Amino acid sequence: MEIFAKRLRERAIQLGISNAEAARRVGLDERRYAHYVSGRREPDLMTLKNISEGLGVTPNWLLDVTNATDQDHRMTALIDRFVNSAKAMTHEQLELAVIQAEAVVVSNR
Repeated sequence: MEIFAKRLRERAIQLGISNAEAARRVGLDERRYAHYVSGRREPDLMTLKNISEGLGVTPNWLLDVTNATDQDHRMTALIDRFVNSAKAMTHEQLELAVIQAEAVVVSNR
């Protein structure tokens, strides 16, 4: 479950929060959450659901689950990163990011 621990650390960085804050957001004791972040323990299904909801990501993203081809997997991973980053933005930051993304699309036509 190293990918799960890695994704928990990655998401905390994206959100700019500590493990203690992440634990609070998902309703877990700090020590228990620390076991997940370190890879010492694996969550049960309900805990995985609560963690994903509390951190604003999907369980599939936390577990790096995909059934796509390699190329599709890379695209899906990039989209997941974009969505996860967007969830941590203010309204103004998100609006600016959307404008920038639309400008990139228009420039490629």
